[in-house]
Amino acid sequence: MKVLVILFLVVILGSLGSALYYLVRDRGQSDRTARALTWRIALSIGLFILLMAGYMTGIIPRSGL
Repeated sequence: MKVLVILFLVVILGSLGSALYYLVRDRGQSDRTARALTWRIALSIGLFILLMAGYMTGIIPRSGL
């Protein structure tokens, strides 16, 4: 589970970096920046759902705090 979460975070950061690259390179004239940011949002929502499902199924244990 930890590896999957870390993989999601790396891909999310990669998408954010590509959005920044397209923003600078295209000067906001194309829709590639919007597509990269849309992917980032979709991946973030997917990660949230994965974490919630892991918590509900007991894969991610409750902390004793």
